[in-house]
Amino acid sequence: MTNKRRVLLVLILVTVLAVGVSDSFFGRAGADEGRFSDLRTVLEVAALIKTQYVDPVSLTDLFKAYVATGSINGMLGSLNDPYTRYMDPEAYKQMQVDTTGVYGGIGIVVGMRDNKLTIVAPIEQTPGFYAGLRGGDVIEFIDGKPTKNMSQDEAVSLMRGEPGAKVVLGIRKKNGEFQEVPIIREVIEVRSVTKQLLLDNDIGYIRLSSFSERSAQELEQALAALERQGMRSLILDLRGNPGGLLTAAIEIADKFLGQGPILHVVGRNGVVQTIEAQGEGVERRYPMVVMVDGYSASASEIVSGALKDRGIATLVGTQTFGKGLVQTVIPLRDGSALSLTTARYQTAGGSDIHSVGIEPDVIVSLPEGEEPPYYTSDYEGGNVVDIAKDIQLQAALEVLRPNQLKKAS
Repeated sequence: MTNKRRVLLVLILVTVLAVGVSDSFFGRAGADEGRFSDLRTVLEVAALIKTQYVDPVSLTDLFKAYVATGSINGMLGSLNDPYTRYMDPEAYKQMQVDTTGVYGGIGIVVGMRDNKLTIVAPIEQTPGFYAGLRGGDVIEFIDGKPTKNMSQDEAVSLMRGEPGAKVVLGIRKKNGEFQEVPIIREVIEVRSVTKQLLLDNDIGYIRLSSFSERSAQELEQALAALERQGMRSLILDLRGNPGGLLTAAIEIADKFLGQGPILHVVGRNGVVQTIEAQGEGVERRYPMVVMVDGYSASASEIVSGALKDRGIATLVGTQTFGKGLVQTVIPLRDGSALSLTTARYQTAGGSDIHSVGIEPDVIVSLPEGEEPPYYTSDYEGGNVVDIAKDIQLQAALEVLRPNQLKKAS
């Protein structure tokens, strides 16, 4: 531990005492391991929040929350930031597994919305997808256990398990209907590129469903294959893509951009770092559409925002989710980790999209109550799309078809 960190921990301990924590509390913390977390880890987390969190934080408020709840996650709750979370050693190991794209579970991405455990999106061609789970569904029970006051990590841990074992979710659908949904776990091997094909002979279509360590490589392979088949323009479908690794988003945006900004990262005290493209995309100057919707979040918004602001692509669909915060995962000494919001990001053009989202150039909304076409049975498996049933894809094709006529003439 550095001298600076050690001094800060001492100051934090003084603050703990100042908010009225008595000697009996420390004795109780040691005796009641089920209620109070290890104080050394608490102090380490508090020091990181104080020095690295995106906004100034009161140590007094942090420790009041800790004393009231007896847990690190309770302390983090005082930040009112659903993206900052503590991961115990097991949850941290699981998070590392997630980014590789292989794990045992049901294949859904979840998050907290209005303090409810909510499905952001199912991963295509997984048990959760085939069971009918959809973005916006609220998970109220997991194997009979209420999710109210349950942490996101605890919920994910309960849904993961041995392939072949059953888990039963209590789901509140967007229309208010409650369903009990039994699902058999499988080995989930997530491919980022779930579809690649040519439409109208020379319009490429690539569906990218997540941003993981392998996403940029998979996309490069898909682009190369379509280019060999004669692709002259491209539709990149990011609908329902909840995001993932920031590094993957940067690598993917770079494939289509010449030198210049991809995004701006705004840290503590307004310090701005601009992430620049390296110019890999200078040879890919074909017309392009990016498809987005309300479940396109985080890394999806970085890519779509960069391509829109830089004039590379036309956005088609509906307003995106609006997650413009950057988390840094910081390992702790006991094998646990803290996912801490350390910055905000702005799109290449300087727009702050957090809680707002990105408005497409061509807005195409689905009829009320209609599921996104990529959720329907027509899209389950196989490298096919049903253009007749997808009005957003029809609109994307209409944007690109004039380019076909220009080339033909």
